[in-house]
Amino acid sequence: MTKSSPWRSPVFLIWSGLLLMFFIANGVFIYLAQTNDPGLVVDNYYERGQDYEKNMLKRMAQDPGWNMRIEPAPKLIQNTKGEVRFFLSDKEGKLLVPDSVQFFAYRPTHKEGDFDVPMEELQNGVYRAMVAFPLPGIWDVLVVVTKDGAEYSEALRVNVAKPE
Repeated sequence: MTKSSPWRSPVFLIWSGLLLMFFIANGVFIYLAQTNDPGLVVDNYYERGQDYEKNMLKRMAQDPGWNMRIEPAPKLIQNTKGEVRFFLSDKEGKLLVPDSVQFFAYRPTHKEGDFDVPMEELQNGVYRAMVAFPLPGIWDVLVVVTKDGAEYSEALRVNVAKPE
């Protein structure tokens, strides 16, 4: 009885190939899960989704056409206060004075890190928040403007670096 190499057996090669494909496919899925944004998760998703189209049409009809812009610091670092500015003007470019401006930060992967702070007015139409993000990585930033009982918002995605 002669010993032959298992690499010559078609059954062994097929099983080895299937096992290799299994590990490659799992590696691809793990990579995709870590690099893609799952989006923000809401507790009452069913109730919010029932009237989605009607609510979106209402929002579009109420849109005042303001120009809103969020400008974060050039480099945001974990646990280090950084400045985030918000600019608000009407269609003609006149700076506006709303009732309130609130800054929200959402971490798509860690709900525990979410926070919000009121923005201080530097001058008409220019607002600032000094914020320290508790975790590094991708954050969804939202600034909500309240004027005459209506809310308008502007969103931006930022990347927070680890301290060096």
